Amino acid sequence: MANELRDDIINGVYEPGQKLPSQRELVKRYDVARNTAAEAVKILIAEGLIDNRDRARPTVRGPRRLLRLGAERYSNQLREETGKSPFRAEVEKQGKTPRVNCPSITKIRPPADIASRLGLTPENDFVVRRENWYYADEEPVQIGITYIPWEIAEGTVLADSPNMGKGSLYGRFEDRGHRITAIREEISSRMPTPEETKGLKIPAGVPVIDVVHTGIDQDDQPFEVTHFTMRADINGLDYRIRIED
Repeated sequence: MANELRDDIINGVYEPGQKLPSQRELVKRYDVARNTAAEAVKILIAEGLIDNRDRARPTVRGPRRLLRLGAERYSNQLREETGKSPFRAEVEKQGKTPRVNCPSITKIRPPADIASRLGLTPENDFVVRRENWYYADEEPVQIGITYIPWEIAEGTVLADSPNMGKGSLYGRFEDRGHRITAIREEISSRMPTPEETKGLKIPAGVPVIDVVHTGIDQDDQPFEVTHFTMRADINGLDYRIRIED
């Protein structure tokens, strides 16, 4: 039963936004017990094909990709022309309204994996940890935890303010002598934690994309690391990479 419903969704018999038949209708159509119909629907929910907000009539999910445009999003020219952060410029380009909330900024010892990427030592160095929640059309789409070496952030808005001013985060890095010229992004996927599921309002069966981003300056030195946790049902990745000889 689940296989047939899955095929119908994939083949467009049930289109994105359309409700599936009611449980009563499924029982009659497939001549099965009520709990069998319920289990078939649960399989499709776990696979991320349908949304169970309306438990009586689950709805087929559709593609709602918010593309992360790789190197283009960090373009210095784009930032200088718009004065906006990569996220805001990227979301507006795709016809959506961005919002960013920064609930915490703290000075901490860097976790070992972050220290390694920044060339720091957890025992001797400090970083500023900035937590940001990102929204598109008021829907939560990702979390970003940014780590900045204390020697870069000290005495600037990077260390204590959610308001970055014109040019946003990378404008302030450039003020400190670190112009972004390259990035490294490590990408993986996993199922979300309960806290992420709640905070990002992730539907059942939907994984998250983990992107560990490292910003590299004109001297080929890393100056910030951001760990992005992104809803996989909304976000997509689009990279254009120049091939070296």
